[in-house]
Amino acid sequence: MSWKGWVALILGIWLVVAAFIPGMVGIGNLVNDLVVGIVIAVVGFMMIPSGSAWQGWLIGLIGGVWMIIAAFIPTITGSYTANLWNDLVVGILVVIFSLFERKRKNA
Repeated sequence: MSWKGWVALILGIWLVVAAFIPGMVGIGNLVNDLVVGIVIAVVGFMMIPSGSAWQGWLIGLIGGVWMIIAAFIPTITGSYTANLWNDLVVGILVVIFSLFERKRKNA
């Protein structure tokens, strides 16, 4: 069992839940967090039993970098500072854990 898969699953679920938090809901943020959260959660779920490294680092890296970029796009985060910080922190965490998975694959 891969602990990195569990972390990716939890971060993906958090993005899905965060999309519906009252006071943070904007249509751009809702769609972005739902789509990216579902993708990250599914990939994390796929990594749990097998530790499939390519999904973890490639999809995690793409999803994490997108969340970092999306944090600074006003049409996605709206005027909500909480959306910016949520997307930024989750994006950074996903990138960090995807790089851990990449290191394990090469080792």
